[in-house]
Amino acid sequence: MPKVLLIEDEASIRAVLKDILKDQKELKLEVDEAKDGQEGLAKLENSAYDVVFCDVKMPKMDGMEVLQQAKAKGNPATFIMISAHGTTELAVDATKLGAFDFLQKPPDLNRLLITLRNALDKNNLVRETKILKKKVSGKYEIIGNSAGLMAVKQMIEKVAPTEARVLITGPNGAGKELVARQLHEQSTRNQGPFIEVNCAAIPSELIESELFGHEKGSFTSAIKQKLGKFEQAEGGTLFLDEIGDMGAAAQAKVLRALQENKITRVGGEKDISVNVRVIAATNKDLKKEIEENRFREDLYHRLSVIVIKVPALNDRLDDIPALTEKFLADIAHDYGNKKKEIDKEALALLKSYKWTGNIRELRNVVERLVIMSDGPVIGPEEVKKYL
Repeated sequence: MPKVLLIEDEASIRAVLKDILKDQKELKLEVDEAKDGQEGLAKLENSAYDVVFCDVKMPKMDGMEVLQQAKAKGNPATFIMISAHGTTELAVDATKLGAFDFLQKPPDLNRLLITLRNALDKNNLVRETKILKKKVSGKYEIIGNSAGLMAVKQMIEKVAPTEARVLITGPNGAGKELVARQLHEQSTRNQGPFIEVNCAAIPSELIESELFGHEKGSFTSAIKQKLGKFEQAEGGTLFLDEIGDMGAAAQAKVLRALQENKITRVGGEKDISVNVRVIAATNKDLKKEIEENRFREDLYHRLSVIVIKVPALNDRLDDIPALTEKFLADIAHDYGNKKKEIDKEALALLKSYKWTGNIRELRNVVERLVIMSDGPVIGPEEVKKYL
């Protein structure tokens, strides 16, 4: 049930507005009122409201001050300002302070109700966006409290707000993508796109087109212009996964993009400025690759301003119980089933196993155990049978 607060010093106007809002049965509004700005601000501090109708001219504290203080304290309520002496300048000032809309007093009934519905719709969109972002953040949450993982988390917290390029190293399946995602989510670029490129999965003859785009007619199958990943990641983060598998020609172009913040599409002549943060990852020893002339040393130094090494699962076995619980919950949600439990002996067996495939392998094993075990609790017999 949406909660609305009326902050208005004239009792007659408060009564009329309250009656109008209460008449909107389909909205099922809960309406509260305050006789001045001080009382309104106190109620905002003690209760959560979806929408606030606030008069501008009031004794003790005017509406603009109420709005300013509420927003300064991070109050999420949507403010609709009302004034009998409204001017364009006042409306602009209210908007700058965070007001959703500005109505003349006495407000036109249709305008008031449309504005209210728009405010509620906006609140619903904000709420849905937060839920979706929470789901996305949960999907890429880094689970575990082992010493090695805590060091990784601390580095992420320190490095993420900067513009420094990061090279993430570690074996396959250890969670390098999760680190890249967290670097993006905790950065100032988190409202921008996160674009991922698996350099190992793209044929060498196509990697340049994938990264930098191409112009129409630049090669046989280029039937139209295409934006590359650098341009798609504008204002956000470009994650170059398995960078050690990138060919020499593409390495040279990536180096130029990092040096000059410019790219050129395949078949194009014009330089295009790009504003992206590049995060790279590899399971290879790039210093060894440099020694064997398979990776450019100058590119390595451009990419590795900060190096984050993700530990293998065998180096963080104490995280297996927490990871297993996370996977059991995720799998139950995906399958629409009740979450299964796992007993201590079964967990001990999982901790004693050598995880060559790291977290990815553990996740697959947990899913197999959920599918193949009959009861609500996974025991050691199932682990021995299906591991």
